Amino acid sequence: MREDLRELLKSAEEDLKLAREIFRLCYYRHACFLAQQAVEKLLKSFLLDKKGTYPFTHDITLLINICKGIDLVFEYLLEIKADKLDKYYTGSRYPPMIEVSQEDAEEALGIAEKVRDFVLKKLNLLKDD
Repeated sequence: MREDLRELLKSAEEDLKLAREIFRLCYYRHACFLAQQAVEKLLKSFLLDKKGTYPFTHDITLLINICKGIDLVFEYLLEIKADKLDKYYTGSRYPPMIEVSQEDAEEALGIAEKVRDFVLKKLNLLKDD
């Protein structure tokens, strides 16, 4: 595996792990931001593996659509509403800040974990159930 791909996947996993820890401390906005970051890095990992590069963007919807251009099965990520995480990139950190409930954060973490499993399977790093 390429070193840059390994680093990006490690960073995504760290973001997701930290999001879970921060969630337990009731910092829901921050947990949502980290879930968004994990998903962004996971999608960029797929693109790096398949195309050797990825765009400089934080737009999850755009990244999903680029991935769909490689593999139509990425439509699944829109079905699970991974694009909902886009609002947490700035909305969770800059005024006017969005309100984020415990339920919102639980949903964001759940989405991020599904994206993680999906992308790792696509990269042949996780076996199908």
